[in-house]
Amino acid sequence: MHHPGPPRFVATGDEIELAPRDPDPTATYSWHVARAPVQSTATLGDDPVEHFVPDTPGRYIIRLSAPDGKHDLTVRAFPGTLESSGAHTSGRSGSAGGRSGGVSGGRSGSGHSDGDEYTQAGDGSDGDGGGGRPRLTLRPEIEGDEAVVRADCSPHPAGTETAADLAVEFLLDDRDDIDGDTVTRDGTDLRIPLDALPERARIHAVAVGDHGYSVPDAVEFTRDGDGIETVASGAGVAASRPYDAPAWAEDSVIYEIYVRTFASDSDKSPFDAIIDRLDYLDSLGVDVIWLTPVLQNDHAPHGYNITDFFEIASDLGTRADYERFVEAAHDRGFKVLFDLVCNHSARTHPYFESARDDPDSEYRDWYEWRTDTEPETYFDWEHIANFNFDHLPVRRHLLDAVAQWAELVDGFRCDMAWAVPNSFWREIHDYCKDRDSEFLLLDETIPYIPDFQAGLFDMHFDSTTYAALRQVGGGGDAEAVLGAIEGRAEIGFPEHASFMLYAENHDETRYIVDYGRDAAEAAAGALFTLPGAPLLYAGQEFGQRGRRDDLAWDHADEALQSFVSDLSAVRHDQPALSADADLVRIPYEVRDGPSDRVVAYARTTEADAAVVVLNFSSEPTTVGLPAETGEADLVSGEQCGAADDGGTAVTVDSVGVFPAADTDLSQ
Repeated sequence: MHHPGPPRFVATGDEIELAPRDPDPTATYSWHVARAPVQSTATLGDDPVEHFVPDTPGRYIIRLSAPDGKHDLTVRAFPGTLESSGAHTSGRSGSAGGRSGGVSGGRSGSGHSDGDEYTQAGDGSDGDGGGGRPRLTLRPEIEGDEAVVRADCSPHPAGTETAADLAVEFLLDDRDDIDGDTVTRDGTDLRIPLDALPERARIHAVAVGDHGYSVPDAVEFTRDGDGIETVASGAGVAASRPYDAPAWAEDSVIYEIYVRTFASDSDKSPFDAIIDRLDYLDSLGVDVIWLTPVLQNDHAPHGYNITDFFEIASDLGTRADYERFVEAAHDRGFKVLFDLVCNHSARTHPYFESARDDPDSEYRDWYEWRTDTEPETYFDWEHIANFNFDHLPVRRHLLDAVAQWAELVDGFRCDMAWAVPNSFWREIHDYCKDRDSEFLLLDETIPYIPDFQAGLFDMHFDSTTYAALRQVGGGGDAEAVLGAIEGRAEIGFPEHASFMLYAENHDETRYIVDYGRDAAEAAAGALFTLPGAPLLYAGQEFGQRGRRDDLAWDHADEALQSFVSDLSAVRHDQPALSADADLVRIPYEVRDGPSDRVVAYARTTEADAAVVVLNFSSEPTTVGLPAETGEADLVSGEQCGAADDGGTAVTVDSVGVFPAADTDLSQ
């Protein structure tokens, strides 16, 4: 179906890209504004991909005429004064994505953001102390003969509004045949009689306050719930939350492999050499394997400059070799992430070479251009050329590639997500989820963007916590890691958002090189105990010093390796460190050493609790903790504490995780 997707919530003056889904490049598509607020003069042009800017608050109906019929899309425009912090227009040419901080290595087309187009407010507030962006999570339920959607609203953490001050605006999905007359709305609840539900019903909503509107959320009711991750069911109807990350992803340990240097000591093909290391990865407690790009490329070792989106790189092997790796990983219980590159091709791609050399080439419109021979790109990267997503053949080509590789793997790590139009990611998200509701979409966006949670991606690179860990490693206050986690809510991410935590990857210098062994251990402790899925970049676990060098397996720091393995085991074994656990600030006292190099916090569920101490200094330190804290460190297995002045005093080298008898540790 060519329908352009879910309804949109936007502020006046923001641009929305409109594109037919599953496009036929040879077909004719047209758009027009079928309904608009009285004072609006907004119009649309004649291209198959249009960019619509609502000029008046209210509700718009945008109609697409396509080969399979007419499709209506609802656009709800709020006053421009409610524009969310961090709002942006994605996928347009130019600089992008101001970085949150930290130290980076060289750039070569693998997707980092160093400009200022997408700068974001540090706390998501409106600057006058009155408030900021609220948050919303929808809860679907089956109650008797009704499908019920409940909206849990949260005001901005720094604002003066309460949840009761927030309004909820619901929109039915234009793709579903729901009779609006059967729907009742009562404040933060929406109800639909079960006998009025079509085969599929999707409901979308935002919370609206005086200072902003939330990231949209959605729920779905289906009459055939087979194969989907449901949160409620009854009377033959299943309810789900399509914007949640798969449960397997939230509690996973992710391991990134830079393909061409991971097993260079082996005389086997790269994929077979990785297969030989799967038992090793299992011993580390790894759950998910992310390989850097494996497609045919311009011979740059990182692989992000792609010359064929349908073929495995010849220096790595064949598709059969890759499939053998995926099958072996699956047989051992690993999930596999495919590194998906959509923003650009290599300049050595035959389509680009044709477009550059021949102004009349059929591929000329595939790319954006600065000059007759110079393509549009980011940061003056000289080896890539940006695709033109207004051109339907580009979208068709990439969607076909997505369909090919999604069949083999468990998720996509989406390169340069900020540089691709939002509507395109929404289409990829819906396509992948429709074929497998537990497929993972992980975005690389720096800094992260809350609206990417709204049906684009399931999990996000946590560049803010990355930056905090780098600042702490360089001598900053260790409490910054807690502020970074709390910053998720402050900028508008809803409570159901999921994140990948990292201290290094193939784009970053090695943490141990920049800040030393002791700080590297503490940073690893943060990754495995803060809310989020920890990422290990291959070699990080044994002290590798080169960013993209051949891994020095023969010189591995076995003690560090064992320490990381122990951290991973504790992460998997302790319910208090799971994705469902809250992060709680606790009172603590640093008894010796620099107090700003140490931070302590708790992770709690309704039934379990653990206290974590991170020490970024080079000397052991003693920390006074609440009385309910145990004395045995779960990571080392050693007795590290003793009762002291009505509490517990523990001595920690770098990381300590201590069980707690009481889940209320905030006082």
